[in-house]
Amino acid sequence: MQTAKREKAFRIAIFVVLDILANIGSYYLALWLRFDFQLKAIPDTYLKDALPYVLVWSAFAIAVYALFRLYNSIWVYASVDEFFRVLAANVVLGVIGLAYILLVERIIPLSVQAMSRIFAFFCVMIIRFSYRLLRYVRNRLGDHDRGHKNNIMLIGAGEAGRVLITELESRSYSNGRVICAIDDNPAKRNRRLLGVPIVGNRYDIPKMAEKYKIETIVFAIPSCSAADKKAILHISATTGCKVQILPSIYQLVNKSISISDLREIEPKDLLGREQIQVNLDEICTYVSGKVVMVTGGGGSIGSELCRQIAGMQPKQLIIFDIYENTTYDVQMELQTKFPELDLVVLIGSVRNTARLDYVLSTYKPELIFHAAAHKHVPLMEDSPNEAIKNNVFGTYKMAQAASKHGAKRFVLISTDKAVNPTNIMGASKRLCEMIVQMMDRESKTEFVAVRFGNVLGSNGSVIPLFKKQIASGGPVTVTHPEITRFFMTIPEAVGLVLQAGYYAKGGEIFVLDMGEPVKIDTMARNLIRLAGYEPDVDIEIKYIGLRPGEKLYEELLMEEEGLQATENKLIHIGKPIEMDDNLFKMQLARLNAAYKTEATNMKEIVAEIVPTYKPDLTKCQAK
Repeated sequence: MQTAKREKAFRIAIFVVLDILANIGSYYLALWLRFDFQLKAIPDTYLKDALPYVLVWSAFAIAVYALFRLYNSIWVYASVDEFFRVLAANVVLGVIGLAYILLVERIIPLSVQAMSRIFAFFCVMIIRFSYRLLRYVRNRLGDHDRGHKNNIMLIGAGEAGRVLITELESRSYSNGRVICAIDDNPAKRNRRLLGVPIVGNRYDIPKMAEKYKIETIVFAIPSCSAADKKAILHISATTGCKVQILPSIYQLVNKSISISDLREIEPKDLLGREQIQVNLDEICTYVSGKVVMVTGGGGSIGSELCRQIAGMQPKQLIIFDIYENTTYDVQMELQTKFPELDLVVLIGSVRNTARLDYVLSTYKPELIFHAAAHKHVPLMEDSPNEAIKNNVFGTYKMAQAASKHGAKRFVLISTDKAVNPTNIMGASKRLCEMIVQMMDRESKTEFVAVRFGNVLGSNGSVIPLFKKQIASGGPVTVTHPEITRFFMTIPEAVGLVLQAGYYAKGGEIFVLDMGEPVKIDTMARNLIRLAGYEPDVDIEIKYIGLRPGEKLYEELLMEEEGLQATENKLIHIGKPIEMDDNLFKMQLARLNAAYKTEATNMKEIVAEIVPTYKPDLTKCQAK
């Protein structure tokens, strides 16, 4: 730290000395010009007697330069802002000098004063920009001496691209140089951005990547729509180049873009739709000051719920989970990020009625987000009784405890696999939705469910698996070439859950408009290409067949549910389905007895209760 301060003070001192010399030199250069470059023709009054005035004036100029923050800028990044500050400082000095000569004392000719300010402006500008100019020349001339440089193609010849080019040119340790730029704006074609040629639009990317021997493509359009981003990244993936991206427009607005901000392409960049936006003000109004409980708080969705809720100033946050390791990690994270948060972390099972009664009677949560569940489809196919025990009766017992102890709202985390399920996990979540709707009819607590598709990056999801397989050299395993899924990010899923809690009136199933489904095979191939490999050449794609209970495509809404709009156009409501609550309770009692005896016909029993469930009964039922 002290070394950095000394280096900064030294640089400022150098600039001050050079500025003094520039002002003195500018005066004598103007004087020499005023007398037709004849040194002998200059009167001693201007040549020698005015020297004290020139020295005092130069010191005054330094004070004005400091006032205009000419010693605060990082001049390796000097730009238009610095230019105008140097100009303004010298205009002010010129006006003050002329006023002094006219009103106080005519020490030097007016023409000399005016010309000296013009010369001083240019001298100060040269001093300020010379370092950047020398760095640019050295980088251009020294490329061959320093060995191979990484050839970069820039996608987006706008402000973000300009900043990145400047950053790359100004950093001596950078091993990359921008060779060409791509932009869809036809007005920019065949023009240059800081000397970098703009060589075409998105459709020219493969050809230009080959022509200019590009190794890295940098996507630098932070404001680009999701659909355009997806299309451009798909094209970039075909080049075999490494692809990097700027994360968001936020950094551009705050002028904080740098090389370190570049990141690898992530699956969410390929979704082809805009990020889901939720109304944080609305969410805060019902979370702030409340006691909030999250079951399954150590899981992917549960932990993100805890993070976002913690930032909304709840009265108290209760994390409830049976798995201690991830729950401990979330606890440590929240205690570090939110030291003022009243955080309670409890270990326990949602299947334990006595434990739930104790927790809810002790802490009296007003809002409950129920994320605890078994979710892995193939594992649950082999253990259907566990799916029913944990998902169905964990939800039922949690809902009963919420109602008994006066919770205001209960939000169930559901899944698109609950729609026309072909697997026991999806069927169990459909039963959970039915429990929520039944409980809402007989309780003062508002019960709702939130249904969404696959969550990118969650524990056990396909994307982390693909990345591991690519890193290990393959093969990448895809169940079927035509299989599709809806995808969303973890923050989107959590935002939807929280927004649903605000909209809740009771009994609704909230559904997210997730855009078009994504073909898993296409996503796998793009991930391979974006890693710099060629599918089926460098990395094999192996089709392993649909797993037990898996279907080619998922649905988000059953036909009989219909759709209702909300204020958020991407969030819809499925109307409650007519059902016989008394019959359903008897069916739940049968399920309860069945799982306790490890029934071998659990799937048939569930199919009788959930008519839309179409299980594959040729597989082993229970193990």
